Amino acid sequence: MPVDDYSAAPFTLDQESLAKLDAMRDAMLDPSPRRIGRLDQWGLADTYEVYAEIAEYRELPITMTDGTQIDAALSVPRNLAPGQSCPTIVMPAPLIDVGRRAYLGMFPRWALGGYAVLAYSQRGLADSGGDIQVAGPRDVADGVEILNWLAGTQGVDADRIGCFGASYGAGTSLLLAAQDKRVKAVAGASAWGDLLDSLYENDTRHIQAFEALVKLFNEERCSKEFRKIIDKIRGNVIDDEVREFARVRSPRHHLKEYGAELPILMTTYWHETIFSVPAVVDFFNHLQGPKSLLVQIGDHGNGELPGMLGLISKPTEMTYRWMDHHLGGTAGDGAKPQFGVRSEYMHNLLSDVSNPQWESYLLPRKRFHLAAAPGRPDAPMSQGQPQPGWTRSLKTTGQDTEAIVAPQLVKTGLAERAGMPHLYRTAGIDRDQVLIWTSTPLDQPMRVQGELELRVTVKPKAKNATIVAYLMDCDPATGNAAIITHAPYTLTDQQDDKAITVTFPLQPAHYVLRQGRQLQLIIGSHDRFFADANTTPSTIEISSPQGNESYVDIPLGALA
Repeated sequence: MPVDDYSAAPFTLDQESLAKLDAMRDAMLDPSPRRIGRLDQWGLADTYEVYAEIAEYRELPITMTDGTQIDAALSVPRNLAPGQSCPTIVMPAPLIDVGRRAYLGMFPRWALGGYAVLAYSQRGLADSGGDIQVAGPRDVADGVEILNWLAGTQGVDADRIGCFGASYGAGTSLLLAAQDKRVKAVAGASAWGDLLDSLYENDTRHIQAFEALVKLFNEERCSKEFRKIIDKIRGNVIDDEVREFARVRSPRHHLKEYGAELPILMTTYWHETIFSVPAVVDFFNHLQGPKSLLVQIGDHGNGELPGMLGLISKPTEMTYRWMDHHLGGTAGDGAKPQFGVRSEYMHNLLSDVSNPQWESYLLPRKRFHLAAAPGRPDAPMSQGQPQPGWTRSLKTTGQDTEAIVAPQLVKTGLAERAGMPHLYRTAGIDRDQVLIWTSTPLDQPMRVQGELELRVTVKPKAKNATIVAYLMDCDPATGNAAIITHAPYTLTDQQDDKAITVTFPLQPAHYVLRQGRQLQLIIGSHDRFFADANTTPSTIEISSPQGNESYVDIPLGALA
């Protein structure tokens, strides 16, 4: 049985946004004064009046060779001279009920920049026929057929085609580019790098993210192959069939096809709960061509959505520049695109840090040794000498504590992006259910910037065990905290009462800490975001044996 959802429709647009998209579509299909006038309430009437003058918009089905009809919309500049052609943007839809209509707010910018645009909903999604394939080979083949169809469209320059997509559309765009060399540039917002690594971290299933995606796909519309994979993942059967299903759908496994020429722009989030950041970073680091990575505050889809609805957003503005630079249009502001890594840091939405490479972006890691605390509920963590010889016990109850990845998928990150990070009342957590280590108060403002690693020795009383680690920014005056990063780890088929030392990465982070704050490491046994493997009730011992002392490595430096 699937786990219960704990997020209220994380991917659903609000009624205001849906009404806005409907009004945009009506005005594009029939640019009469009455319909364009409806857009006045959002300040968009002038924009769509100009759009109607410079571009022709139509909606149409494109029939695939197997008879499946793909719902699409095409925009082509008006009054092209005989033989004149223009760069073209292809936009596969994000995973959302409205499908390709989610991109309607971007059409005017593309048209003003001299682009033709084709947006479509992948098979099984929104108004397209067929079964959901999850960006599989059939979806890629559909993309190739759509490019073939586009090549015969008057005004389209088949040598200047770029793909933009958000979420599901980002993965589809990247996989299409690996298959078809006619795609000359890609921009993927809220993208994934490796599908399995994104949803199966340190042998732990991201079960809530998985179930939220399945719910949005609508199981009744999923292919027979995908439904079989759904059942296996729910049953914790991660076998060769599941791995192969994910492999062919993972851009990370198509690096050879991208070569050294294809320009790829990717965007993600520090607290992404759908497609974890390390897999995106790993993919980015292995790309050989022109590349750019944007990491923002928030969660899946938070940053690009305003731009997709016709407003300004960093991901869409970067996309316009990216395509202009590589395809020759003028949709952007005329500035050259940024290559390398660009990021915001928690919790400053106006921050903007750039580095030419991921490696140069990282701060050197400082090792904080985890110590014992005889007679005290919490223990210290500090630099200096390793701290061997202690053991602490953790109860497995199968119940959440205050320490969880996020109270809601996507929406917690959206609040965080708005400057309202979730408050963790760590002082009140039952210390039988978590273990806590805390640093001394910082004597100056500091920044965490880069990759983190945790080593602990784990001895479960049962054969299987899951632990979840969180690094927090704690206010010693109140005992309240904000989350910096986290990661799970699952051990399976262990000998009873056998200790094993595990070393694993936490999600990378870019976080600024104020003077006087404390770093706080929390290790628990249950978080509803993950599918844990614990027997309940039971216990897990965490220890620090001689030679394998426990530590957390944190990329920590003074705030410049």
